[in-house]
Amino acid sequence: MTARTVFELRLRRPTRSPALPLVLFFVMLAVTVTFVAYVLWPTWPKAVTTLDGPSLPVVVAGVLFNVPPAAIRAPVQRQPGAHERIDLVLLWPSLVPPSAEGTASAEAPASSDSNAAPPNNSNDRLFVTIAGLGSVLPPAERLRSVYPRYFDSRATPANDGLAALQFRSGTPYEGEDLIYPADEPDRFFARCTRETVRPVPATCIHERLLDGAEITIRFPRAWLQDWRGVVAGFDRMTSQLRQQGGATESTKDSR
Repeated sequence: MTARTVFELRLRRPTRSPALPLVLFFVMLAVTVTFVAYVLWPTWPKAVTTLDGPSLPVVVAGVLFNVPPAAIRAPVQRQPGAHERIDLVLLWPSLVPPSAEGTASAEAPASSDSNAAPPNNSNDRLFVTIAGLGSVLPPAERLRSVYPRYFDSRATPANDGLAALQFRSGTPYEGEDLIYPADEPDRFFARCTRETVRPVPATCIHERLLDGAEITIRFPRAWLQDWRGVVAGFDRMTSQLRQQGGATESTKDSR
């Protein structure tokens, strides 16, 4: 084979274009820039919810609630739709939201601890947290299988047919009592802190399950002097939050 033939064969071999890697680089760069811009692009601001607006349809753990905006403590939660949790405050015993000034004063940062005590100015207020039950045992199961492990002694009679069981020191419920109707503990029970010399009043936590949502209610221990009225009020509050419509007008009229 002559040198000319070899030279012609080399010319006929396909050559790789030097522009191809550059094109691929710019394509990958464009894709990367587009993705970053999509992730970081500011979302369109949501409409502002007024405190005197109609009740908001809120879904927590698959359960639909209708909540007056003025009852919602955290402004970020005043949006319809699905929420991991929602924190409310209601006046007692009317169960209506406080005024705009009252709601603002109750707007504490939402704590991840559902046992956090409410503010000191809560003698006439009901603090409610609605969240998914998650991996925690239902309240009735805790009453039967968890709390009895930590009792200090036998139950002692309390006022108006109630009974009280003290939790032992060194347990997760140290300094608390379990209070319930002596004849029917499944009807109502609450964990309550004890009265001390501190200025913080003793408070109680009552928990109830509504499908997959757990409703945690915080209230002053002194209210248990009329515990039957308290239970009826809690039932009424749960019914109000579950109303499918018409709650707003009745709430406004009762103010």
